[in-house]
Amino acid sequence: MAYLDELFSVAGKKALVTGAATGIGRMAATALVQAGAEVMIASRKGADCERVAGELNALGAPGKAEGFAGDVSSEAGIDALVGGVKNRTDRLHILINNAGVSWGEPLETFPYHAWGKVFNVNVTAVFHLTRELLPLLDKAASDADPARIINLGSVMGTQPLADDAYSYTASKAAVHHLTRTLASEFAKRRITVNAFAPGPFQSRMTAFATGTDEKAERVASRVPIGRIGSPGDIAGATLYLCSLAGSYVTGAILPIDGGQSVQHGMTLFKE
Repeated sequence: MAYLDELFSVAGKKALVTGAATGIGRMAATALVQAGAEVMIASRKGADCERVAGELNALGAPGKAEGFAGDVSSEAGIDALVGGVKNRTDRLHILINNAGVSWGEPLETFPYHAWGKVFNVNVTAVFHLTRELLPLLDKAASDADPARIINLGSVMGTQPLADDAYSYTASKAAVHHLTRTLASEFAKRRITVNAFAPGPFQSRMTAFATGTDEKAERVASRVPIGRIGSPGDIAGATLYLCSLAGSYVTGAILPIDGGQSVQHGMTLFKE
């Protein structure tokens, strides 16, 4: 095996990506399949997951995908998803907690129930699904090649920015802190825990702002590097954290945002 293949390969690894029928989850799942992993794709819409898995399998990549329904919005749904994973494998090398929801509404009318709904999926589900899958992650972990967990945060969880998505931005800050907490606790189990903090990417969740080329260009103009994110940006980050290349990295909140996490617009002495 060539040096780069050995460093970034995930060949033969078993992975679960939640919410992977669209957006960033699909980008991560695609990268893993292309690099040789066996990827389970789960979301509320099982038919969509089956379709996406078929499309990934048609790429002729060394890995393969399987799609099925998995709803993380309730305890019963998480239990069913865990059961589905256990029916398919006895170990899990990679868990990507990507499933998420948002809610946008002005401050004056932002509803009470929007907090519970968003935190339930974006934070509570991350904790409970991870905990219930620990036996499978433990079985896959080793000193040389730890098991990997990647949680989906956001630049909105690192910057004091709401854009009317108050519960979403707070939930992503909670994901970042939970990631660091679990990284500290799981290190002795040989499991790394990191988070992505993406900026703007095209997805179903951001379609209102990036769904057309004109809208995407408008958003890109606010990104320091001058563009929105691409599938390759997620692919590179995913393979880094899930391969031997990232085996010594844990507790990191990886900004994939074109510089937005360091964008402040403040100057002290220059005009």
